[in-house]
Amino acid sequence: MKKALKNILKKIVQGAIFLYCKIVHRAKIEGTEHIPKDEPLIFCGNHRTFLDPPLIKVTAKREAHFLAKQDLYHNPFLSFLGWIFEAIPVKRDSKDINAIKSSLKYLKKGECIALFPEGTRNGLAKGEKVKDGAAFFAIRSGAKVVPVGISGKTGTFSKVTIRYGKPLDYSQYKKAEDEKQALETVTEDIMKHIIDLTK
Repeated sequence: MKKALKNILKKIVQGAIFLYCKIVHRAKIEGTEHIPKDEPLIFCGNHRTFLDPPLIKVTAKREAHFLAKQDLYHNPFLSFLGWIFEAIPVKRDSKDINAIKSSLKYLKKGECIALFPEGTRNGLAKGEKVKDGAAFFAIRSGAKVVPVGISGKTGTFSKVTIRYGKPLDYSQYKKAEDEKQALETVTEDIMKHIIDLTK
């Protein structure tokens, strides 16, 4: 009963967010034809505003579990969304083993996860070092990465465009001798594709 209620709430909330993005932010969605329907995926996008996670969530056409900072769960509304959409809480500035295990478990089951390599909003603009979590999950699990570029203004009735790129396969790095170099190479390539999709 609880699971059924949760699924109903999820569909209602997801529908409301989709309408909000389409009407208030005039969201234009491109590239969803690139998204495989029956394999584990890692969605990776640029992170500009609060709108980015829900925008990906309601347009990707796949159920994706977002990695979200545990701090967000202090907000009752965001905590509710995290529960509804089964987000993966992550402790700030640490290698959260539980978050890593949960993410790999979802990917192993053929499901999807989503995260922002910048780690925080406008991370690149702030000069923050890009996180290698996406590269780690891609190499460790063999799941493909779907780069996502979000562009446009986010003011009321300003147009926002979200573009999905073709899946990126990094499975060849699984047996790399230099793991650190492999993570850096894959992270750099993922960010390059994301940035290209914002242009």
